[in-house]
Amino acid sequence: MTLLENGNKSASTKLILAHGAGAPMDSPFMAYFAEQLASDDLHVIRFEFPYMAARRADGKKRPPDRQPKLLESWSEMIERFGPADHVIIGGKSMGGRMASLIADEKRVKGLVCLGYPFHAPGRQDKPRIDHLKDIQTPTLIVQGERDSMGSKDTVAGYVLDDQIHYFWCPDGDHSFKPRKKSGYTEEQNWAAGVEAVKSFFADLS
Repeated sequence: MTLLENGNKSASTKLILAHGAGAPMDSPFMAYFAEQLASDDLHVIRFEFPYMAARRADGKKRPPDRQPKLLESWSEMIERFGPADHVIIGGKSMGGRMASLIADEKRVKGLVCLGYPFHAPGRQDKPRIDHLKDIQTPTLIVQGERDSMGSKDTVAGYVLDDQIHYFWCPDGDHSFKPRKKSGYTEEQNWAAGVEAVKSFFADLS
């Protein structure tokens, strides 16, 4: 499995990040968060699910693997870089959602979701939140206020476990990009998201 690593490989705390459904582990979004979060005290690892690794090899687009295969990839990564209580897991959209499904079972140190897909676009009637109602893993969700897969107004209507903390990127979409009229920039929202994650990590410690 090909990995991208940033920060101190000898650091005891590991942050493992998975990509979203459509973009690979070296997308500008993934690269920014990995590089900005990495430090002497944090080893950041990015990996790709099998379907994305196959796409990288032959250039052919594929749909995401089925959930059991995605979770199997997560299990392998946690076991590889454990012990689990020194590992924080998460990622962009689908990658973070899959991490959230396995976090309690693996007893990881923390969970970070960057743009959580609370529902498919236009399908607020089918939320993906059952496991979040009683999640035991300390969790941070960094979310755009107008995310089409879970806006601030929509998420306000959910009753989820108080282990979950939120950082809302002003006027941000699913990748935290705001509209020009908001007065904010994508880079500002990405930078603010990084600072929110760093603060969350400090609280975990």
